[in-house]
Amino acid sequence: MLRRLLDKLEFTKGLGFRLGGLLSVAILPIGLISVIQTLHLSREYERSSEIALLGRTATAAAGERALLQSALGTADALGPAVLETMDRPQACSDIMRGLVQRTVNFVYAGFTRLDGVTECSSVRGVHDLSGETSFQQFSESPGTLVTTSYDGPVTGKPVVVVIQPLYRGVELLGFIAVSMSHDLLRSTHVSGLGTDDARILTFNNQGEVISSDREGNGDIAQVLPRGKSLPSLLSRSETTFRDISNSGERRVFSVVPVVPGLVYALGSWNRSESGITGIDITRRTALILPLILWAASLAVAYFAVYRLVLRHIRELRGQMRRFAIGDRSAPPPVLADAPAEIEDMSQTFHNMARILIRDEEAMEAAVNEKTVLLKEVHHRVKNNLQLIASIINMQIRVIDHDDAKRVLRSVQDRVASLATIYRNLYQAEHLDSVQADRLIRDIINQMTNASVGPGAGLRIDTRLEPLELMPDQAVPLSLLATEAFTNALKYSGVSDPDVEPWVRVSLRMDGPRHAVLEVENSIGGSSLAEGTGLGSQLIEAFATQLEGEAELETGDGRFLLRLRFRVENLHKRDGAEMPQVVLTSAARPGSRH
Repeated sequence: MLRRLLDKLEFTKGLGFRLGGLLSVAILPIGLISVIQTLHLSREYERSSEIALLGRTATAAAGERALLQSALGTADALGPAVLETMDRPQACSDIMRGLVQRTVNFVYAGFTRLDGVTECSSVRGVHDLSGETSFQQFSESPGTLVTTSYDGPVTGKPVVVVIQPLYRGVELLGFIAVSMSHDLLRSTHVSGLGTDDARILTFNNQGEVISSDREGNGDIAQVLPRGKSLPSLLSRSETTFRDISNSGERRVFSVVPVVPGLVYALGSWNRSESGITGIDITRRTALILPLILWAASLAVAYFAVYRLVLRHIRELRGQMRRFAIGDRSAPPPVLADAPAEIEDMSQTFHNMARILIRDEEAMEAAVNEKTVLLKEVHHRVKNNLQLIASIINMQIRVIDHDDAKRVLRSVQDRVASLATIYRNLYQAEHLDSVQADRLIRDIINQMTNASVGPGAGLRIDTRLEPLELMPDQAVPLSLLATEAFTNALKYSGVSDPDVEPWVRVSLRMDGPRHAVLEVENSIGGSSLAEGTGLGSQLIEAFATQLEGEAELETGDGRFLLRLRFRVENLHKRDGAEMPQVVLTSAARPGSRH
């Protein structure tokens, strides 16, 4: 994040950025005037388009409005006749049948009591409507209602039902229902609107779809606004709005009342049909002219600055970066075709690079020579120590006294450990560090081969994690490991003859700055007190040198020595990882060196 911020700050200081900013300020008034005028015209055009959409929606639902208002008026007109013939169901039914036969708009007319029973209707017989949705809606909220039924309770056909409550004074007696077929309402929609580009449907105040411009309502949900119910659109009556449809298409919607408070019409239009596409194009073109003027000015200015200054500066910057990341094959060439000031700068850098290349070659040769000499010293020290160990081994062979042999063997192990350290030093790629895990593993293998013969029945486990140490720490750590492993081999045993003795050595990190060495062995019935002597004193001395403290634990048939010490100058190297070079001007994406 900090690097990105620095890159942005550096970019804003560039000559090209500053020149572009000045030109932008110069053409800003002209661009603002053009944008304001075009946006004003687009708003007027948008308002006209909204009014046109509301008019088209109202026009599409005009026939349905007339039918619904006629049905409401008919239901009101039937009220006095029903009140007069309520006690004579046959006479009341004759009135209803006569109405249906004389009028092609209606397929059913009837009066339903509050108990849901209909004795007065255009269909012969007594009908129980108490289980119908329309009756339940009226019972919950008595009042004028327009609803739909895809399986008419009396006619068995898809119908739209208009319900008017019937009162005698203030007493509610029931309701008068007049039904019209769905096909009749659909036929009243204006021809040509029922396409994918424009869809019209009507719904009541409870969100129930009354009719649509197509047969079947399977695809109605696809053109409705996503995440919005139909009742929530009542607050947007006589308005237009833009939203995403359930099909994922961006559409324009318009809502107009068909029968205020009861039925509403919803228009769903795609952008091209609604005229919004033209508005968007007009708004986008409002920015074209000032953008063209701005781009042309920047292009001319940038071309001039680039030819004279920027390309030479970038070439010089590329030379500096290549030189900084290690390209020392030859001094960078002088920019001969650049302006005098930049050519002088390039000549100065050329001279500086030539001097640095010469000095670095001399320093590299000196470092290589010193490295070879230091490795040779480590090699000779290792050879001398191995020679001393061999002499001690020869002396051991000619001595018959067991205690003297044991003492000389201990000395030989210590000398061999030192020889192993120096062997690792001159074989290491980096002379400033030692692989402690590899060093301790070599010492253990060497002592095991020398002290544990075949068939001894001693099991040795090692768990050594990778750890790099400075030579000043590696030497006392390896010597301490030698003494501890020697004691573990010497005193390893078991109480049960059926179980083989064992020795475990582990090395691991304990946090970011500490490491732990553990040497553990099984013990039998012999006392460990006999083992305290020079080895214990050496272990304590080496632990002090490592600024750690050796802890001893005995129990459960085992003896454990644990040393926790601080790791100084700890670092891990990966052979495939290259050193990171931080430049004063970090390379940006797309830049070339």
